[in-house]
Amino acid sequence: MKKVQLLISGMPGNMALNVARHALADERFEVLPAALTGPEITAESCDLDGRAFRLVRPHERDAFIEEIKAADGQVMAVDYTHPSAVNENAACFCRHGLPFVMGTTGGDRAELAAVVEASEVAAVIAPNMAKQIVGFQAMMEYAAETFPGLFRGYRLEIRESHQQGKADTSGTAKAMVAYFNRLGVDFRVEDIRMERDPQRQKNELGVPEAYIGGHGWHTYRLTSEDGSVLFEFTHNVNGRDVYAQGTLDAAAFLAEKVAAGARGRVYSMIDVLKSGV
Repeated sequence: MKKVQLLISGMPGNMALNVARHALADERFEVLPAALTGPEITAESCDLDGRAFRLVRPHERDAFIEEIKAADGQVMAVDYTHPSAVNENAACFCRHGLPFVMGTTGGDRAELAAVVEASEVAAVIAPNMAKQIVGFQAMMEYAAETFPGLFRGYRLEIRESHQQGKADTSGTAKAMVAYFNRLGVDFRVEDIRMERDPQRQKNELGVPEAYIGGHGWHTYRLTSEDGSVLFEFTHNVNGRDVYAQGTLDAAAFLAEKVAAGARGRVYSMIDVLKSGV
């Protein structure tokens, strides 16, 4: 099978670089020697393990995408930009008929899905690309459907900690709120405790210093009304490798769907998990 050509969006951001690094070592993909970037980036290129990547700014984006589409082979975008660019980037990919994997959180998610469904493009859109965490979320979804109101009367605390540069609240934590609501817990997304201060992350939470600049720690604590029962769920990820690996599996899954004729379709990481990719 011919390699899928990946256009990375978000360099020189850490997550985009991490995905590119893993893709370069993955025989399923060929990484294009250029990447989309934001208007605030002044550098003309960035270096990744001795490879130079041209940085394409928003005003150059449309012409550049048309140029690479003219080349032989399937081109797919992988987006890890800023939340403020989510909808604009997705609209651009749809406009040019470029299937994409959206790993960036934030933006108007309803609009994001709608623009894909009204297009000739298929996409994988997920707030979390770590397959094991998505599997955990699927278990929570099952519990919410099967045991509605199970934790009625319980108090919930959600604390999420990510690197200082992550601007928005964790998409995974937001998704978990909906499950807990269906399980009977009164809790709002606005009640999530975001931690972005490196000193508190290190001294209070115990995040290893080596991963202060790249981690995702989540704790969900449920306490009964009288305080006699406590449930706690925790998933702590150090580094970004698990997200990059999941992203590339999502890209491989999407390539198969596109080859089979998928158009105007939004897939989730649950779809990726069920496929066995």
